[in-house]
Amino acid sequence: MATAPAAPAQAPDHVPLKTWIAVGGAMIGAFMAVLNIQVTNSSLPDIEGGIGTGGVNGAWISTAYLIGEIIVIPLTGFLSRVFSLRRYLIANTVLFLIFSAACGQATSLGEMVMLRAIQGFTGGVLIPLAFTIVVMMLPPAKRPVGFAAFAVTATFAPSIGPTIGGWLTDHYGWPTIFYMNLVPGAVMLAALVYALPASKPNYKLLAEGDWLGIFLIAVGLAAFQTMLNDGNTYDWFGSTWIITLAVVSVVSLYAFLWVELTVEKPLLPLGLLLDRNFGLGTLANVALGFTLYGASYLLPQYLAVGQGLNAEQSGKVMAWTGLPQLLIIPFSPLLMKKFDPRVLVGLGLGLFALSCFMNMYLDPNFAGPQFFWPDVIRAVGQALAMTPMMVVATASLSPQQAGDASGMFNMLRNLGGAIGVAMIETFYSKREQFHSFVVNSNVSQLNPLARERLQDLQHNLMANGISDPSVAMSKAQAMLGMTIKKQAVIMGYGDAFGVLGVAIGAGALCMLFLKKPGGGGSAPAH
Repeated sequence: MATAPAAPAQAPDHVPLKTWIAVGGAMIGAFMAVLNIQVTNSSLPDIEGGIGTGGVNGAWISTAYLIGEIIVIPLTGFLSRVFSLRRYLIANTVLFLIFSAACGQATSLGEMVMLRAIQGFTGGVLIPLAFTIVVMMLPPAKRPVGFAAFAVTATFAPSIGPTIGGWLTDHYGWPTIFYMNLVPGAVMLAALVYALPASKPNYKLLAEGDWLGIFLIAVGLAAFQTMLNDGNTYDWFGSTWIITLAVVSVVSLYAFLWVELTVEKPLLPLGLLLDRNFGLGTLANVALGFTLYGASYLLPQYLAVGQGLNAEQSGKVMAWTGLPQLLIIPFSPLLMKKFDPRVLVGLGLGLFALSCFMNMYLDPNFAGPQFFWPDVIRAVGQALAMTPMMVVATASLSPQQAGDASGMFNMLRNLGGAIGVAMIETFYSKREQFHSFVVNSNVSQLNPLARERLQDLQHNLMANGISDPSVAMSKAQAMLGMTIKKQAVIMGYGDAFGVLGVAIGAGALCMLFLKKPGGGGSAPAH
């Protein structure tokens, strides 16, 4: 008697639709959280005018968010185990949306800084948990797809942030850059409530928490980020305030490392960094953060200061660093099946470096159109590098290590970005001063070319209505001084792009020392 054929077994790599909905909801949250780091940068003058502040204080609108985010990211793995991943993620999503809307209602600098810090503290949770969900809920063969989605949040969001912020501010006013979180946030919340599996909280872990480590890393990172934000303003170590912050950050972070290496249950198992792929992959990730955030700061600054473009015009130029990524990143999983992921990362970071070097030779005519090809090359490089980098770095880690690994991986990328912005800002200032000194030392009345240029300007001014030769010469000297200043500014920005190219090139070298992941980048290596 023939037996009926058995029902086909479900493929081990099959992922239910409900799981993909949970992954998609988490990715929306990570995208919003990263976007909010950069989205205020091109709108700061408008926000400062709206809340009655400006200058040095206005920078805290961006910095407060980043401090909150950097502090909470390494705590997320521990806190998600205490409260359960589902409850912790949903609660922070709700709080993130509430404080996003509240930022749009701020009327003073104090209110804005406090609200932005809390928004960053809740938004910072959304980044590592999206990464964790990919590792925990997707089988190894499907993780490249999840990592590709996460790459959109990590590299596309910072690139497109100034574009979105500038456009919204110019057309609808600065509060809309905070209100825009509400619609995608509602979609995210619905997806998580429906699809994220329930798990029980474990409040007993609170008694076992590494509270000294938590305190030390919070103080150390807050002091370090504040030092980076204020360093250039207060002439770095010429200021007692900066020296104090440096001492507090060094002592706190050194003590944190000592605690983590000696306590029985550390907040962050630093031993993960001894894994060759994760350690070197994280180092390359820091270099990517340094260059990505440094370039996202530098390009709008150059367009505004060096070329006089407004927020919307700068945003249109920046769009070419983001839009091509949407066409390339979805194909990353297919590329990893055909090519060694380490080669893709090295090629991607190398293209990013090339784009930076292409921007070294700026001149007064180097404005929007001239950035097209460097921006496109940078976008291709970022899109090629990010997904394979995450696959290579996490290849030998277990799902149980995902939370802690995610916290370190994402915190260090953001920390690298904060260091990159501070260092590039300082480096540009010093190089602009240097070029100004060099050019001025060669422009004097004893220089025949300088005398000829001044006389030409004087004659033009007199031909256009200034009858007094001494007044015309005075204005000619002022015009020449402005020309020198602009040239020094442009040369300073060119040098800064060169530094970014060197930094990301160093990150590419890390790929030479990594082990190839098994299964074409989809499974752990042994």
